[in-house]
Amino acid sequence: MSVTKQFARYVTQNIFGMLGISCYIIADTFFIAKAAGTDGITVLNLVLPIYNLIFAIGSMIGVGSATRFTILRAQGEERAHDYFSNAICFVWIIGILFTLAGIFIPDKIIALMGGDPGIVALGTGYTRIFLLFTPFFMMNYVIMAFVRNDNQPSLAMAGTLAGSFSNILFDYIFMFPLGMGLEGAALATAASPIISILICSAHFLGKKNTVRFRLHAPSIAQLFGACQLGVPAFVGEISSGVITTVFNFLILGLVGNIGVAAYGVIANFALVAMAIFNGVSQGAQPIVSDCYGRGDVKSVRKIRNLGLATAFGIAVVLIGAVYGFTDSLVGLFNSEYSAELAAYAHTGMRLYFIGFLFAGINIVGAGFLSATERARESFVTSIMRGFVCIIGCSMLFAAAFGINGVWLSFPASELLTAIVMAVVLVRDNRRL
Repeated sequence: MSVTKQFARYVTQNIFGMLGISCYIIADTFFIAKAAGTDGITVLNLVLPIYNLIFAIGSMIGVGSATRFTILRAQGEERAHDYFSNAICFVWIIGILFTLAGIFIPDKIIALMGGDPGIVALGTGYTRIFLLFTPFFMMNYVIMAFVRNDNQPSLAMAGTLAGSFSNILFDYIFMFPLGMGLEGAALATAASPIISILICSAHFLGKKNTVRFRLHAPSIAQLFGACQLGVPAFVGEISSGVITTVFNFLILGLVGNIGVAAYGVIANFALVAMAIFNGVSQGAQPIVSDCYGRGDVKSVRKIRNLGLATAFGIAVVLIGAVYGFTDSLVGLFNSEYSAELAAYAHTGMRLYFIGFLFAGINIVGAGFLSATERARESFVTSIMRGFVCIIGCSMLFAAAFGINGVWLSFPASELLTAIVMAVVLVRDNRRL
């Protein structure tokens, strides 16, 4: 199969898989909006950064370990197989820490994220339940990454979509016929990764499997080596959480809970957009790493160019869709028909989504650098877009332009990062 056909296959299927992961957040928002109104959306938006942190850690360990596995396997290294068992071990160790937080301090977590007493009371049960299942959320990322890197992107996509569609079904059953409210939404979300893991795990029992599980003591060195290459995946997930956390506190100070609810609408659509670009980046990664490990520089460059062009094209389509259907998209989550929420979300969607013209290029560029073992450059550009630029721009723009400044800070931070990314990629081209 040609490199172009491989790219189209892996990226398309991985985009659908990543969309599947984001779908259950969208489903939660829709059903919660119907069942609990504006306060329910506020609860979800306040705990969304916790989801992002869980997904980010799982993605960093899973994608980073699978990337090391692919490069070392292409070079004939037997130790490549150690990265799978090491990843499984550490996601359970880290996941249990989140589980303990869910058992003992879910109310304090919501309060820390900015919830008032009413929001804390409403969201404690929801937060407790989804934190209990953290190890499964993280393990799902590891299983998917290794199945995808072991030449089975179709199965990884199928498992993810099955988990997401089951979440949507359980959302409806638990929240409405059974009347379980927000706790039902959390249970539905918790079931999703378990179903995905069960389906994807079939690969390890099949004849096409080349990944071997080796029982050995956990290795911090291997974990660190994997995480170096998993930083773009981590930032791709955590950046949404960082943006949400910073924006929540700024918006609460500017316009209160109704502004947070409006941002909750924007954040959910932004989550879908991020999933698409992460799908391009992570879908291209197995091919890039394999070609890089074999020394096929021509194919590495071709995949990089295809990835960047795909990201830019998708961004143009997304922005066009948002501008064409802004009110319809906002209306999906405005169950109380709040004119104030609709006004904030309408303007916010249109300003915020401009940033994806640059975000797609940044995400795909960082993923490419990671897949070719440029850990330092990947780390710098990822941290710029995920933390440094967005925090600085949001505080500066909010002080200068109010709520509209908050929306505009995302495009500004992504543009700054894109300038640096362009310089890094030009220099990296000379290295190749």
